[in-house]
Amino acid sequence: MSKEIAARPHGFPLDEGHAALVIIDMQRDFLEPGGFGAALGNDVSHLRAAIAPIAAVLGAARARHMLVVHTREGHRPDLSDLHRTKYERGGAGARIGDRGPMGRILVRGEAGHGIIPELAPVMGEPVIDKPGKGAFYATDLETILHKRGITQLILAGVTTEVCVHTTMREANDRGFECLLLEDGTASYFPAFHKAALDMACAQGGIFGWVAPSAAVVEALGG
Repeated sequence: MSKEIAARPHGFPLDEGHAALVIIDMQRDFLEPGGFGAALGNDVSHLRAAIAPIAAVLGAARARHMLVVHTREGHRPDLSDLHRTKYERGGAGARIGDRGPMGRILVRGEAGHGIIPELAPVMGEPVIDKPGKGAFYATDLETILHKRGITQLILAGVTTEVCVHTTMREANDRGFECLLLEDGTASYFPAFHKAALDMACAQGGIFGWVAPSAAVVEALGG
């Protein structure tokens, strides 16, 4: 039986047995003061504000034995999965593979590539290493979700307007119902965050629903 979560543009009919929590790119290089994001001049406090809300939903999801999936953006050490167009977007010394504050930038296995300790995966939770912005591109995420009978995704993570929104759009095209956590997502640019939330649930929910973490925790019995 479904539970309705208070959301925009209207209540989200949570089907707990077929829902998964997907936590996107909560990586040290993006969120920690000494990471690559901060080195570029970004205020990481905007992103860190999402940690506590995500942790609350994560705890509730684990208590209900829901599938939890984590993603990390990053590339193979030899950069064989990196398109030149993506590589060339960075400036000198700030390109993927260059040496950053926490190791090579966006390279798998480097310290900065890791998920922050506050939201570290536990045994049995899949970790998807993705070379693109969206979590479905060049990964086995869709196979994992279908194998588990998942039809709904609760999306959290960073940044709202880039990797989270891209994943939501990809999921929408694949037939998944998506609920975006309004306080469990974040951007270095608050205006972008707000716009991304509004875009997601515009026109009757063109990409899905938006809800506060507290409403999701309540629905999960937390």
